[in-house]
Amino acid sequence: MSKSKDFSDTSASRYSLALYELADEMDQIVEIENNSMAFLKLISESAEFNSLIKDPTNKQNEISTVISSIGQKYSLNALFTKFLNFLVSKRRYFFMEKILRGFINLCSKKRGEIRAQLSSAKKLNEIEINNIKKELEENLKSKIKLDYLYDESLIGGLVMKVGSTMVDTSIKNKLKQIEKGMIEA
Repeated sequence: MSKSKDFSDTSASRYSLALYELADEMDQIVEIENNSMAFLKLISESAEFNSLIKDPTNKQNEISTVISSIGQKYSLNALFTKFLNFLVSKRRYFFMEKILRGFINLCSKKRGEIRAQLSSAKKLNEIEINNIKKELEENLKSKIKLDYLYDESLIGGLVMKVGSTMVDTSIKNKLKQIEKGMIEA
């Protein structure tokens, strides 16, 4: 692992913790967590915004102006908007996504939640997702933060990750196993 990778991971976790401590001090954790999730959604869904924060040729004041405008337009928490502008002023906006993900993970951890990821080949509705979440909570006897992803490349079945454990019942995985068996034979 390179030193710059170590630096970005360490730096991101420190900024995530700083945001958590500020939010906790001002009793605004839930609001800032919701803002963080919305901002991450913006980063993932808007190629233009993603390019803005990841392109080193963009000027700090341009990025800061855009973030402030988004904050005003969507009534983002003032502390959250100031924090994002602080990241821009310290030229840490390249790590913004990693910092916000770290903050959300920290919030879940502090609430005692276990993070789980569910990928399915079929689009699941809210009721199905909640039933799976409830079943996991009963089996693991813990709160679950379930991240759902529709992935048609799985062809059929589910992939469930809880902590370091992964259960893959997808047709894609079974086909890979058959292919591997044929190659080895």
